[in-house]
Amino acid sequence: MRPDTPAENVDHTAEAARLERTAGRYPEDAEALLLQSAAHLELAGDRPAATTLYDRLLSSPDSLENPHLVRALKAANLWEYGHEAEARAIIDGIRAAAPRDPAPWVIVAESLESHDELEAAQKTFTEGVDLLLADVPEPPPHASHPLLFGRHRVRRMLGSAHDDWDVLADTLHTSPVPLDELHDPKRVWSLGSDNPAELQAEISRLRAELGSYREELSRPFPVAVLHWPAAELAELIAAYPTLEAEYPSHEEHLAGIEASLRELSASGTPNLGIVTGTVPSYEAFAASEASSPSDTDLLPQYATTLAARGRATGWPPERGAVCWCGSGRSYSKCHGVGV
Repeated sequence: MRPDTPAENVDHTAEAARLERTAGRYPEDAEALLLQSAAHLELAGDRPAATTLYDRLLSSPDSLENPHLVRALKAANLWEYGHEAEARAIIDGIRAAAPRDPAPWVIVAESLESHDELEAAQKTFTEGVDLLLADVPEPPPHASHPLLFGRHRVRRMLGSAHDDWDVLADTLHTSPVPLDELHDPKRVWSLGSDNPAELQAEISRLRAELGSYREELSRPFPVAVLHWPAAELAELIAAYPTLEAEYPSHEEHLAGIEASLRELSASGTPNLGIVTGTVPSYEAFAASEASSPSDTDLLPQYATTLAARGRATGWPPERGAVCWCGSGRSYSKCHGVGV
């Protein structure tokens, strides 16, 4: 169940509790599951409980995959129920830390924007864009688009002239209604108009926005390819020798992953990703399916399940990022050679 589902159709409190229980069964996925749980609690109006979940994650002895994202969500939530000073302190800390992920930048900038801190929101959006996209060839990664669109929106509200980043946002925007029109601060006036033509125009713009929003929400789980680190693959083959035909060697396994992803990409398949397996997790999955880990048909199902639990890493890695294989080398000098 998506946490954006309207409250009248979902018991968000019950869904949050279900996700917490699932996190207990899959501790390796606790971060993603508890973030979803916190989102449901916010939609249920229980913001203190959501903050408790964010604090639980931040105090966890295990390393978080994206601590800046958790802090950003906590700050936005705190501000919504009266803890402005604490929220501002967290936001300042995130900006100083300069995370390399666009999501925390978007969340804290939108939090500032929603509280009419437009100048601060513009500055925050711009800091994130300059940091993450200054040396990235066009088109920039999809995850960075909200940074550009948010910056465009705030600058439009401030009456700022277009710059190169705004032009790029216009180029990336695919809705039939231009960004300048969607972000026009005068639009709100038309909502109180008695002119049917103005009201119809506003309805068309809102439909375009809703269409873009639904398109984002409907982005599927990544088409995920299963990756076994060397030690895990050795353990897997030792326990289930019949799988050796599927994995003749670790080097061939890695090469096959990259080849498969490139082939899928060339065929136009969007939203590709890689999930990393572990033998205990795979055995538990096989048991849950009343099947044997030796069954090769189970491998793609396992990959899909890991992706659905938020375990997929997008492919290809962003420019300058380390290779997905775990070698520690940059992707461009490892499996990304020739891309």
